[in-house]
Amino acid sequence: MTTIAVVTAGLSQPSSTRLLADKLALSVSSALPEAKIEVIELRDLALDVTKNMLTGFPSPALRAAIDTVTAADGLIAVTPVFTASYSGLFKSFFDVLDQKALDGKPVLIGATGGTERHSLVLDFALRPLFAYLRAEPVSTAVYAASSDWASPGDLDTRASRAGRELAARLSSVPAEPVNSGFVPFEQLLAGGE
Repeated sequence: MTTIAVVTAGLSQPSSTRLLADKLALSVSSALPEAKIEVIELRDLALDVTKNMLTGFPSPALRAAIDTVTAADGLIAVTPVFTASYSGLFKSFFDVLDQKALDGKPVLIGATGGTERHSLVLDFALRPLFAYLRAEPVSTAVYAASSDWASPGDLDTRASRAGRELAARLSSVPAEPVNSGFVPFEQLLAGGE
């Protein structure tokens, strides 16, 4: 059975970060119904993460979360944006993982924030973090601003696309191709469009 770990770093309850994580998990489940989804709420592990950083030893609850993430076939990682980057709790959790724990693991990244201006966090903070950890982020990352929740049509479309991409990485089901309108130069020279 394919397992997907969902790491969410929202601090409030309920949080828009958890809502986005659930939306992304649902989109993967729609494309890969046999997948088992396991959610890790980092807010519940905040003290354990801090103690692990100070002592080097994880609590049983943190060890279980680490084992869930490292054993999973795929990962969904969602953080709120604080000061134009991922949250400290989110980063600290990934800091306590073994540096090779995510080698080659497909990951769908997401973030939430109050305004669309912070959407670049996906490409300038999250992608470099997961590149350093040698994980393999899918092409579509999903950012949800406060305004996205009022009329979630576009957010649903982006989440669905990202979910299909992660499902495709985890199975033999190809993701739907994205028509970018790109025409190869050779085709243009040959007169085709």
